[in-house]
Amino acid sequence: MNLITDLCHQLRNNQTPAEKRLWQELRRRNIKGEKFLRQFPIFITNGTGQQSFYIADFYNAKLKLVVEVDGPIHLLKKEYDANRDLVMRYWGFNILRFTNDEVINELGKVLLVIDNYITISH
Repeated sequence: MNLITDLCHQLRNNQTPAEKRLWQELRRRNIKGEKFLRQFPIFITNGTGQQSFYIADFYNAKLKLVVEVDGPIHLLKKEYDANRDLVMRYWGFNILRFTNDEVINELGKVLLVIDNYITISH
């Protein structure tokens, strides 16, 4: 396996409680029949041929939808996350971000946002 695949595998094996909880709802096409993948690498090639990658917590290829669950570490990475979102949006990806607290304490609301996004996108 390559390093990126290994990293994704490690992330899948070490999910946060919030990621585990959301995955239980997204897996097996539970929302509108849409397939989500977890800890999925997204590769982007810029105009000079340089390749970057981002690992999405959850990804739906059909809608180019990235769903991120942000824990406390993201408070230290706000600039990185903002830049990452900017680049991904430029390349046509759509991003929904939720905090761990939202997923744990307001799961129904999180699922409704995702469901509404899917409905509007069809």
